[in-house]
Amino acid sequence: MKQLIIIIYIVLQGAVVFAQKEKKYIHNGNKLYQQQKYAEAEASYRQSVEKTKESVAGNFNLGDALYKQKKFDNAAQKFTEIASSSENKAVKAQAYHNLGNSLLENKKLEESIEAYKKSLINNPKDDQTRYNLAYAQEKLKQQQQQDKNNKDKNKDKKDQDKKDQNKDQKDQNKDQKDKDKQNKDKKDQDKKDQDKDQKDKNKKDQDKKDQQGQQPQPDKLSKEDAERMLEALKNEEKNTQDKLKNKKAKGVKGRIVKDW
Repeated sequence: MKQLIIIIYIVLQGAVVFAQKEKKYIHNGNKLYQQQKYAEAEASYRQSVEKTKESVAGNFNLGDALYKQKKFDNAAQKFTEIASSSENKAVKAQAYHNLGNSLLENKKLEESIEAYKKSLINNPKDDQTRYNLAYAQEKLKQQQQQDKNNKDKNKDKKDQDKKDQNKDQKDQNKDQKDKDKQNKDKKDQDKKDQDKDQKDKNKKDQDKKDQQGQQPQPDKLSKEDAERMLEALKNEEKNTQDKLKNKKAKGVKGRIVKDW
């Protein structure tokens, strides 16, 4: 960090003389800053800028105190105000340098690179700023490469997840097809078994009917049996009549009592 520890005088259309109280607060803030009492230094610097809001030293050192407390957003805001308002190239270069540091700490690499470039525009010979610029550019390059790797990794993971999902779906479809085939085979087999049972039953019924047709029924005569029985009755009746006729011709046997 670049810090204005001593009281500086800026020439802007004439010499600017700080008020006595402003000097006192800045001087006190510098002592506290050197003792690493950054919060107390911040309070003292704020008192100095309350007396003279345009105080470059007070505002610059206030930004440094904020930076030391890791209040990077507040520090960046303060250094941005100084760089934008100052006409002094040395002050602008230091303000942009510290702005770059604040942005770098906040992982805002692209913005920090722009700040360092602006610092070098105002002071091209500053090796420390040039080093910080190269460092920020390298960090940005690493971050972009890491982002690319993560993107590729995520893409590969998505592709693999998609493949796994498709495989799972195919497996599910195959399982369902196998299940459907098993169900169909079972239904076909059940139908075959039912048809066979019915066929066997029909055959048994038919065999039973055929067997019953071959055996004489006690209460039912076939036509041939009835004709034979009728013919037998006729013959028997004829024999009987023939016998009666013979008896008449011979006479009746028995004892005759002769009336003399």
